[in-house]
Amino acid sequence: MSEQFENTQPQKPVEVDDTQPIKPIKKSPRWRSILISILGFLLLVGLGAFSGYSSGINQRVQAEEAITSQQLSEQYSFALVDIEFGRYDNAKQRLEYIISKNSGFPGAQQKLTEVLVLSSIPTSTPVPTLTSTPDFSGAESAFQRAQQLIQAQDWPGALGALDTIRKLDPTYNTAQVDGMYYFALRNYGYDLITKEGNLEGGIYHLTLAERFGPLDNTAVGLREGARMYITGASFWELDWQQAVNYFSQVGVGWPSLWDGTMSASQRLHFAYMRLGDEFFLRNEYCAAYEQYANALTIGNLDSISDGNAEESFIQCYPPTATLEIIIPTATIDPALLATPTETPIAPTP
Repeated sequence: MSEQFENTQPQKPVEVDDTQPIKPIKKSPRWRSILISILGFLLLVGLGAFSGYSSGINQRVQAEEAITSQQLSEQYSFALVDIEFGRYDNAKQRLEYIISKNSGFPGAQQKLTEVLVLSSIPTSTPVPTLTSTPDFSGAESAFQRAQQLIQAQDWPGALGALDTIRKLDPTYNTAQVDGMYYFALRNYGYDLITKEGNLEGGIYHLTLAERFGPLDNTAVGLREGARMYITGASFWELDWQQAVNYFSQVGVGWPSLWDGTMSASQRLHFAYMRLGDEFFLRNEYCAAYEQYANALTIGNLDSISDGNAEESFIQCYPPTATLEIIIPTATIDPALLATPTETPIAPTP
């Protein structure tokens, strides 16, 4: 039976087809991996450069916005002074400029409407009287009155008397009148800022005084401090970091400078606390504690910042574990400490 299952067909040996050689597996060349590494490095460098460029652009935009805000604040203060003295055309031009730059500037649109209404009210024009000779007695009287008002430090009254002189006789004691204008405008601007907290009006009058002569260093510094105060106040409750930056500069030279509500020192103290609260909410405890420490150099913290300051200190300066050093004591054999009861006898020779 086994013969029936035998294979009657002769089996051919398996032949290897040696006409097609076995191709070895090619490894990727080393230069390709190096090139990929270089390209990746360049990509990372490019992303870093782009990030730095974007950050620089943002900082420049913020600086430009701060400068623009300062300029618009000054123009608005000048417009208020123009309205006060009835110079409605000048006020209208300033307000229209402000609105063209920032349509949402607080109070600009309302003041422009007010100026348009006031300028449309007809005013009676006095009929000039023809005289053969100018009235020098009126100018002389106004000049003496201006001197008296300057001695009494009544700066608005003195400026009014000087305006009367120029209306009556523009050539009357020109040099002396210019000097009196400078003195009255400079001191009036100084008093408006330091005594009344009218920063915009003070800046305006100091700028007018500068037309008659260079300002002294005290007046220049005060005007710059008032400008920085106004700019810092524009960031109030919007950007505490910028508020700290500006009021810290004002606080160096003019800590008591105020706008009728808070002094520069008080605003800096408050801005330090609120900036610290922002860092605390972002879990940046060390940065928060630094701001609270700065605020403490001016005054006490409020209830919110006081609690946050304690927690920030614990998180920023956690207590360190102390190592307990154990000094081993040597054990002494009690037998060595025993007192001998017998007196030793010396050996006999």
